[in-house]
Amino acid sequence: MLRSVDLLLSDARVVTPVGILDPGWVRVRGSAIDAIGSGAPPLVDEQRSLAGRWIVPGFIDLHVHGGGGASMLTRDPAEVVAAAAFHASHGTTRIMASLVSAPLDATLAGLAAVRDATNDRGAGRPVVLGSHLEGPFINPDRGGAHDPDCLLAPDVATFARMLEAADGTLRVITIAPELPGAPDLIRQAVAAGVIVALGHSEADRATAEEAFDLGASLVTHLFNAMRPIDHRAPVLATSALTRAGVSSELIVDGIHLHDDIARLALAAAPGRVALVTDALPAAGLGDGEHVLGTRGVTIRHGVARMSGTTTLAGSTLTMDRAFRRVVADLGLSPHEASDASSGVPARVLGLGDVTGALAAGRDADLVVLDDALEVAGVMVRGEWTASGRLFNP
Repeated sequence: MLRSVDLLLSDARVVTPVGILDPGWVRVRGSAIDAIGSGAPPLVDEQRSLAGRWIVPGFIDLHVHGGGGASMLTRDPAEVVAAAAFHASHGTTRIMASLVSAPLDATLAGLAAVRDATNDRGAGRPVVLGSHLEGPFINPDRGGAHDPDCLLAPDVATFARMLEAADGTLRVITIAPELPGAPDLIRQAVAAGVIVALGHSEADRATAEEAFDLGASLVTHLFNAMRPIDHRAPVLATSALTRAGVSSELIVDGIHLHDDIARLALAAAPGRVALVTDALPAAGLGDGEHVLGTRGVTIRHGVARMSGTTTLAGSTLTMDRAFRRVVADLGLSPHEASDASSGVPARVLGLGDVTGALAAGRDADLVVLDDALEVAGVMVRGEWTASGRLFNP
Protein backbone atom coordinates (compact mmCIF):
# COMPACT_ATOMS: atom_id res chain seq x y z
CA MET A 1 0.00 0.00 0.00
CA LEU A 2 1.15 3.54 -0.71
CA ARG A 3 0.53 5.86 2.23
CA SER A 4 -0.68 9.31 1.21
CA VAL A 5 0.72 11.60 3.94
CA ASP A 6 0.52 14.78 1.85
CA LEU A 7 -0.51 14.05 -1.71
CA LEU A 8 -1.85 16.36 -4.40
CA LEU A 9 -3.86 14.95 -7.30
CA SER A 10 -3.96 17.59 -10.02
CA ASP A 11 -5.08 18.18 -13.61
CA ALA A 12 -8.31 16.28 -13.01
CA ARG A 13 -12.04 16.67 -13.49
CA VAL A 14 -13.12 16.77 -9.86
CA VAL A 15 -16.78 16.03 -9.08
CA THR A 16 -17.80 18.01 -6.00
CA PRO A 17 -21.22 18.52 -4.34
CA VAL A 18 -21.58 21.89 -6.08
CA GLY A 19 -20.31 20.96 -9.53
CA ILE A 20 -17.32 19.83 -11.54
CA LEU A 21 -13.92 21.53 -11.26
CA ASP A 22 -12.11 21.27 -14.60
CA PRO A 23 -9.20 21.39 -14.22
CA GLY A 24 -9.27 20.72 -10.52
CA TRP A 25 -7.13 19.32 -7.77
CA VAL A 26 -7.53 17.42 -4.50
CA ARG A 27 -5.04 17.55 -1.63
CA VAL A 28 -4.99 14.58 0.75
CA ARG A 29 -3.38 14.69 4.16
CA GLY A 30 -3.34 11.51 6.17
CA SER A 31 -6.75 9.89 5.89
CA ALA A 32 -8.73 12.99 4.98
CA ILE A 33 -9.28 15.45 2.16
CA ASP A 34 -7.47 18.61 3.19
CA ALA A 35 -8.47 20.92 0.35
CA ILE A 36 -10.04 21.01 -3.10
CA GLY A 37 -9.67 23.69 -5.72
CA SER A 38 -9.43 24.61 -9.37
CA GLY A 39 -6.74 26.20 -11.47
CA ALA A 40 -3.13 26.29 -10.34
CA PRO A 41 -2.61 23.80 -7.50
CA PRO A 42 -0.49 24.48 -4.39
CA LEU A 43 2.99 23.01 -4.16
CA VAL A 44 3.41 19.84 -2.10
CA ASP A 45 6.12 17.21 -1.78
CA GLU A 46 4.16 14.63 -3.75
CA GLN A 47 2.07 15.68 -6.74
CA ARG A 48 0.53 13.48 -9.42
CA SER A 49 -1.08 14.73 -12.57
CA LEU A 50 -4.16 12.78 -13.59
CA ALA A 51 -4.01 14.15 -17.13
CA GLY A 52 -7.70 15.00 -17.29
CA ARG A 53 -9.05 11.87 -15.59
CA TRP A 54 -12.08 12.07 -13.32
CA ILE A 55 -12.02 12.05 -9.51
CA VAL A 56 -15.34 11.04 -7.94
CA PRO A 57 -16.24 10.11 -4.37
CA GLY A 58 -15.81 6.46 -3.50
CA PHE A 59 -18.95 4.46 -4.25
CA ILE A 60 -21.08 3.30 -1.32
CA ASP A 61 -23.14 0.16 -1.93
CA LEU A 62 -26.05 -0.39 0.45
CA HIS A 63 -26.97 -3.85 -0.83
CA VAL A 64 -24.35 -6.53 -1.53
CA HIS A 65 -24.58 -10.29 -0.96
CA GLY A 66 -21.01 -10.97 -2.02
CA GLY A 67 -18.64 -10.97 -4.96
CA GLY A 68 -15.65 -12.69 -6.48
CA GLY A 69 -16.86 -16.01 -5.08
CA ALA A 70 -17.08 -14.74 -1.48
CA SER A 71 -20.37 -14.52 0.40
CA MET A 72 -21.53 -12.05 3.02
CA LEU A 73 -23.57 -14.87 4.59
CA THR A 74 -20.71 -16.73 6.22
CA ARG A 75 -19.25 -17.67 9.56
CA ASP A 76 -15.83 -16.37 8.49
CA PRO A 77 -15.13 -12.61 8.75
CA ALA A 78 -12.29 -13.01 6.25
CA GLU A 79 -14.82 -14.02 3.60
CA VAL A 80 -16.78 -10.81 4.21
CA VAL A 81 -13.56 -8.85 3.80
CA ALA A 82 -12.77 -10.75 0.58
CA ALA A 83 -16.18 -9.90 -0.88
CA ALA A 84 -15.65 -6.25 0.00
CA ALA A 85 -12.19 -6.32 -1.62
CA PHE A 86 -13.70 -7.61 -4.86
CA HIS A 87 -16.06 -4.65 -4.95
CA ALA A 88 -13.25 -2.26 -4.06
CA SER A 89 -11.66 -3.17 -7.37
CA HIS A 90 -14.80 -1.65 -8.92
CA GLY A 91 -14.66 1.57 -6.92
CA THR A 92 -16.73 0.66 -3.85
CA THR A 93 -14.97 2.13 -0.83
CA ARG A 94 -17.74 1.46 1.72
CA ILE A 95 -20.10 -1.46 1.62
CA MET A 96 -23.07 -2.97 3.44
CA ALA A 97 -23.03 -6.72 3.91
CA SER A 98 -26.49 -7.95 2.95
CA LEU A 99 -27.64 -11.30 4.34
CA VAL A 100 -30.21 -13.29 2.41
CA SER A 101 -32.76 -15.26 4.46
CA ALA A 102 -31.26 -18.38 6.03
CA PRO A 103 -31.90 -20.67 9.01
CA LEU A 104 -31.79 -18.59 12.17
CA ASP A 105 -28.52 -20.08 13.46
CA ALA A 106 -26.81 -19.29 10.15
CA THR A 107 -28.19 -15.75 10.25
CA LEU A 108 -26.91 -15.17 13.78
CA ALA A 109 -23.49 -16.55 12.82
CA GLY A 110 -23.48 -14.36 9.72
CA LEU A 111 -24.26 -11.27 11.77
CA ALA A 112 -21.36 -12.11 14.08
CA ALA A 113 -19.00 -12.54 11.12
CA VAL A 114 -20.03 -9.19 9.66
CA ARG A 115 -19.60 -7.64 13.11
CA ASP A 116 -15.98 -8.82 13.22
CA ALA A 117 -15.32 -7.66 9.65
CA THR A 118 -16.85 -4.27 10.44
CA ASN A 119 -14.57 -3.83 13.44
CA ASP A 120 -11.48 -4.84 11.44
CA ARG A 121 -10.42 -1.58 9.77
CA GLY A 122 -7.21 -2.57 8.04
CA ALA A 123 -5.31 0.11 6.11
CA GLY A 124 -6.25 0.38 2.46
CA ARG A 125 -9.28 -1.88 2.82
CA PRO A 126 -12.80 -0.97 1.83
CA VAL A 127 -14.85 -0.17 4.91
CA VAL A 128 -17.47 -2.76 5.85
CA LEU A 129 -20.23 -0.61 7.32
CA GLY A 130 -22.24 -3.37 8.98
CA SER A 131 -25.02 -5.73 8.07
CA HIS A 132 -28.27 -5.42 6.16
CA LEU A 133 -30.78 -8.16 6.93
CA GLU A 134 -32.81 -8.47 3.74
CA GLY A 135 -34.90 -11.14 5.44
CA PRO A 136 -36.38 -13.10 7.09
CA PHE A 137 -39.32 -10.80 7.90
CA ILE A 138 -40.61 -10.50 4.34
CA ASN A 139 -43.74 -11.58 2.47
CA PRO A 140 -43.47 -15.12 1.03
CA ASP A 141 -45.62 -14.01 -1.90
CA ARG A 142 -42.88 -11.54 -2.84
CA GLY A 143 -39.95 -13.59 -1.62
CA GLY A 144 -38.01 -13.58 -4.87
CA ALA A 145 -34.76 -15.49 -4.40
CA HIS A 146 -35.28 -16.00 -0.66
CA ASP A 147 -35.84 -19.54 0.59
CA PRO A 148 -39.50 -19.65 1.71
CA ASP A 149 -38.60 -22.21 4.38
CA CYS A 150 -36.35 -19.61 6.04
CA LEU A 151 -38.87 -16.76 6.23
CA LEU A 152 -40.27 -15.77 9.62
CA ALA A 153 -43.18 -13.76 10.91
CA PRO A 154 -42.03 -10.42 12.38
CA ASP A 155 -41.03 -11.09 15.97
CA VAL A 156 -39.38 -8.68 18.37
CA ALA A 157 -37.81 -11.46 20.45
CA THR A 158 -36.06 -12.94 17.40
CA PHE A 159 -34.99 -9.46 16.38
CA ALA A 160 -33.48 -8.95 19.84
CA ARG A 161 -31.31 -12.03 19.29
CA MET A 162 -30.18 -10.59 15.96
CA LEU A 163 -29.27 -7.30 17.60
CA GLU A 164 -27.25 -9.15 20.22
CA ALA A 165 -25.33 -11.15 17.60
CA ALA A 166 -24.54 -8.03 15.59
CA ASP A 167 -23.48 -6.07 18.69
CA GLY A 168 -24.07 -2.61 17.25
CA THR A 169 -23.33 -3.41 13.60
CA LEU A 170 -26.83 -4.21 12.31
CA ARG A 171 -27.49 -1.11 10.24
CA VAL A 172 -30.48 -1.95 7.98
CA ILE A 173 -33.33 -4.44 8.05
CA THR A 174 -35.88 -5.06 5.30
CA ILE A 175 -39.44 -5.67 6.50
CA ALA A 176 -42.71 -6.27 4.67
CA PRO A 177 -44.96 -3.84 6.56
CA GLU A 178 -48.23 -5.66 5.82
CA LEU A 179 -47.24 -8.75 7.82
CA PRO A 180 -48.82 -9.30 11.26
CA GLY A 181 -46.44 -7.95 13.88
CA ALA A 182 -44.59 -5.70 11.45
CA PRO A 183 -45.57 -2.37 13.09
CA ASP A 184 -44.17 -3.50 16.45
CA LEU A 185 -40.99 -4.72 14.80
CA ILE A 186 -40.57 -1.45 12.92
CA ARG A 187 -40.93 0.49 16.17
CA GLN A 188 -38.39 -1.79 17.88
CA ALA A 189 -35.86 -1.51 15.06
CA VAL A 190 -36.13 2.27 14.81
CA ALA A 191 -35.76 2.57 18.59
CA ALA A 192 -32.59 0.45 18.35
CA GLY A 193 -31.12 2.79 15.74
CA VAL A 194 -31.55 0.34 12.85
CA ILE A 195 -32.67 1.75 9.50
CA VAL A 196 -35.93 0.12 8.43
CA ALA A 197 -36.30 -0.56 4.72
CA LEU A 198 -39.60 -1.69 3.28
CA GLY A 199 -39.48 -4.38 0.63
CA HIS A 200 -40.39 -7.86 -0.60
CA SER A 201 -43.89 -6.65 0.04
CA GLU A 202 -47.51 -6.54 -1.12
CA ALA A 203 -48.09 -3.26 0.71
CA ASP A 204 -50.60 -0.75 -0.59
CA ARG A 205 -50.22 2.99 -0.08
CA ALA A 206 -51.96 3.12 3.29
CA THR A 207 -49.79 0.36 4.74
CA ALA A 208 -46.61 1.91 3.36
CA GLU A 209 -47.49 5.35 4.70
CA GLU A 210 -48.20 3.90 8.15
CA ALA A 211 -44.78 2.25 8.14
CA PHE A 212 -43.09 5.50 7.10
CA ASP A 213 -44.96 7.27 9.91
CA LEU A 214 -43.45 4.72 12.30
CA GLY A 215 -39.94 5.59 11.12
CA ALA A 216 -39.18 3.42 8.07
CA SER A 217 -37.01 5.52 5.77
CA LEU A 218 -35.69 3.30 2.95
CA VAL A 219 -37.12 1.03 0.25
CA THR A 220 -35.30 -2.12 -0.86
CA HIS A 221 -34.65 -2.39 -4.64
CA LEU A 222 -37.56 -0.21 -5.73
CA PHE A 223 -40.14 -1.91 -8.02
CA ASN A 224 -38.56 -5.35 -7.58
CA ALA A 225 -40.32 -7.90 -5.33
CA MET A 226 -43.24 -5.61 -4.61
CA ARG A 227 -46.75 -5.00 -5.89
CA PRO A 228 -46.60 -3.15 -9.23
CA ILE A 229 -48.05 0.32 -9.71
CA ASP A 230 -51.69 0.69 -10.73
CA HIS A 231 -52.69 4.18 -11.85
CA ARG A 232 -55.80 4.02 -9.65
CA ALA A 233 -54.30 2.15 -6.72
CA PRO A 234 -51.04 3.61 -5.41
CA VAL A 235 -48.68 1.21 -3.68
CA LEU A 236 -45.39 1.08 -1.80
CA ALA A 237 -43.42 2.15 -4.87
CA THR A 238 -45.46 5.32 -5.39
CA SER A 239 -45.22 6.23 -1.71
CA ALA A 240 -41.47 5.74 -1.89
CA LEU A 241 -41.17 8.23 -4.73
CA THR A 242 -43.53 10.85 -3.31
CA ARG A 243 -42.78 10.73 0.41
CA ALA A 244 -40.24 13.34 1.56
CA GLY A 245 -37.42 11.88 3.60
CA VAL A 246 -37.69 8.39 2.12
CA SER A 247 -34.87 7.03 -0.05
CA SER A 248 -34.97 4.08 -2.42
CA GLU A 249 -32.47 1.57 -3.75
CA LEU A 250 -32.35 1.15 -7.52
CA ILE A 251 -30.71 -1.68 -9.50
CA VAL A 252 -29.76 -0.16 -12.86
CA ASP A 253 -28.38 -3.23 -14.64
CA GLY A 254 -30.98 -2.96 -17.42
CA ILE A 255 -32.40 -6.31 -16.31
CA HIS A 256 -34.18 -5.65 -13.03
CA LEU A 257 -35.76 -2.48 -14.44
CA HIS A 258 -36.38 -1.08 -17.87
CA ASP A 259 -34.25 2.02 -18.33
CA ASP A 260 -37.36 4.18 -18.78
CA ILE A 261 -38.60 3.12 -15.34
CA ALA A 262 -35.21 3.90 -13.82
CA ARG A 263 -35.31 7.35 -15.46
CA LEU A 264 -38.75 7.99 -14.00
CA ALA A 265 -37.59 7.05 -10.51
CA LEU A 266 -34.48 9.21 -10.69
CA ALA A 267 -36.48 12.16 -11.99
CA ALA A 268 -39.30 11.73 -9.45
CA ALA A 269 -37.05 11.58 -6.39
CA PRO A 270 -33.84 13.55 -7.05
CA GLY A 271 -31.42 13.21 -4.18
CA ARG A 272 -33.36 10.26 -2.75
CA VAL A 273 -32.35 7.38 -5.04
CA ALA A 274 -29.30 5.24 -4.21
CA LEU A 275 -27.76 3.02 -6.84
CA VAL A 276 -27.12 -0.50 -5.52
CA THR A 277 -25.82 -3.71 -7.02
CA ASP A 278 -27.64 -6.47 -5.06
CA ALA A 279 -24.56 -8.38 -6.18
CA LEU A 280 -24.32 -12.13 -5.70
CA PRO A 281 -21.30 -13.99 -4.33
CA ALA A 282 -20.87 -15.15 -7.94
CA ALA A 283 -20.49 -11.59 -9.26
CA GLY A 284 -17.28 -11.53 -11.27
CA LEU A 285 -17.14 -15.29 -11.79
CA GLY A 286 -18.98 -15.50 -15.09
CA ASP A 287 -21.76 -17.76 -16.26
CA GLY A 288 -22.47 -21.08 -14.59
CA GLU A 289 -24.13 -22.73 -11.62
CA HIS A 290 -23.75 -20.93 -8.31
CA VAL A 291 -25.34 -20.58 -4.86
CA LEU A 292 -27.13 -17.82 -2.96
CA GLY A 293 -27.76 -18.75 0.66
CA THR A 294 -29.51 -22.12 0.59
CA ARG A 295 -30.56 -22.03 -3.07
CA GLY A 296 -29.07 -22.68 -6.48
CA VAL A 297 -28.54 -19.84 -8.97
CA THR A 298 -27.89 -20.10 -12.69
CA ILE A 299 -26.08 -17.27 -14.45
CA ARG A 300 -26.44 -17.01 -18.21
CA HIS A 301 -25.12 -14.04 -20.20
CA GLY A 302 -24.58 -12.24 -16.91
CA VAL A 303 -28.21 -12.63 -15.79
CA ALA A 304 -28.78 -14.51 -12.51
CA ARG A 305 -31.95 -16.54 -11.96
CA MET A 306 -33.02 -19.13 -9.46
CA SER A 307 -32.02 -22.45 -10.99
CA GLY A 308 -34.82 -23.95 -13.08
CA THR A 309 -36.98 -20.80 -12.89
CA THR A 310 -37.34 -17.37 -14.45
CA THR A 311 -37.05 -15.61 -11.06
CA LEU A 312 -34.24 -13.08 -10.87
CA ALA A 313 -31.72 -13.79 -8.11
CA GLY A 314 -29.72 -10.69 -7.38
CA SER A 315 -27.28 -9.42 -9.96
CA THR A 316 -23.75 -9.52 -11.27
CA LEU A 317 -23.62 -5.72 -11.29
CA THR A 318 -20.76 -3.67 -9.85
CA MET A 319 -20.95 -0.03 -8.83
CA ASP A 320 -18.60 1.24 -11.52
CA ARG A 321 -20.82 -0.33 -14.18
CA ALA A 322 -23.89 1.16 -12.52
CA PHE A 323 -22.20 4.57 -12.63
CA ARG A 324 -21.31 4.18 -16.30
CA ARG A 325 -24.83 3.02 -17.20
CA VAL A 326 -26.65 5.93 -15.61
CA VAL A 327 -24.35 8.35 -17.43
CA ALA A 328 -24.21 6.62 -20.82
CA ASP A 329 -27.69 5.06 -21.00
CA LEU A 330 -29.91 7.05 -18.61
CA GLY A 331 -28.59 10.51 -19.34
CA LEU A 332 -27.39 11.55 -15.88
CA SER A 333 -24.46 13.90 -15.57
CA PRO A 334 -21.38 12.61 -13.72
CA HIS A 335 -22.37 15.00 -10.93
CA GLU A 336 -25.86 13.46 -10.65
CA ALA A 337 -24.48 9.93 -10.96
CA SER A 338 -22.00 10.65 -8.17
CA ASP A 339 -24.75 11.76 -5.82
CA ALA A 340 -26.77 8.60 -6.53
CA SER A 341 -23.79 6.28 -6.07
CA SER A 342 -22.10 8.04 -3.15
CA GLY A 343 -23.97 11.02 -1.71
CA VAL A 344 -27.41 9.48 -1.24
CA PRO A 345 -26.19 6.25 0.39
CA ALA A 346 -23.93 8.26 2.71
CA ARG A 347 -26.89 10.38 3.78
CA VAL A 348 -29.10 7.31 4.22
CA LEU A 349 -26.57 5.93 6.70
CA GLY A 350 -26.03 9.24 8.48
CA LEU A 351 -22.47 9.49 7.14
CA GLY A 352 -22.90 12.58 4.99
CA ASP A 353 -20.41 14.58 7.06
CA VAL A 354 -17.83 11.79 6.85
CA THR A 355 -17.87 10.42 3.31
CA GLY A 356 -19.92 10.33 0.10
CA ALA A 357 -18.62 13.62 -1.30
CA LEU A 358 -15.34 15.26 -2.25
CA ALA A 359 -15.03 18.11 0.24
CA ALA A 360 -12.47 19.33 2.74
CA GLY A 361 -12.74 17.46 6.02
CA ARG A 362 -14.34 14.32 4.54
CA ASP A 363 -12.51 11.02 4.57
CA ALA A 364 -10.29 10.59 1.52
CA ASP A 365 -12.49 7.97 -0.16
CA LEU A 366 -12.19 8.51 -3.87
CA VAL A 367 -12.14 6.83 -7.25
CA VAL A 368 -10.12 7.85 -10.30
CA LEU A 369 -11.94 7.15 -13.57
CA ASP A 370 -10.57 7.35 -17.10
CA ASP A 371 -12.34 8.89 -20.09
CA ALA A 372 -14.47 5.77 -20.48
CA LEU A 373 -15.40 5.98 -16.75
CA GLU A 374 -13.44 2.80 -16.06
CA VAL A 375 -11.78 2.51 -12.65
CA ALA A 376 -8.13 3.56 -12.71
CA GLY A 377 -7.44 4.00 -8.99
CA VAL A 378 -9.26 3.60 -5.67
CA MET A 379 -8.39 5.30 -2.39
CA VAL A 380 -9.90 4.44 1.01
CA ARG A 381 -9.22 6.91 3.82
CA GLY A 382 -6.03 8.12 2.21
CA GLU A 383 -4.69 4.73 1.12
CA TRP A 384 -4.57 3.42 -2.43
CA THR A 385 -6.12 -0.03 -2.43
CA ALA A 386 -4.65 -3.09 -4.08
CA SER A 387 -7.10 -2.49 -6.92
CA GLY A 388 -5.73 0.96 -7.79
CA ARG A 389 -4.12 0.02 -11.11
CA LEU A 390 -2.60 3.39 -11.90
CA PHE A 391 -0.99 4.23 -8.63
CA ASN A 392 0.08 1.18 -6.70
CA PRO A 393 3.83 0.56 -6.63
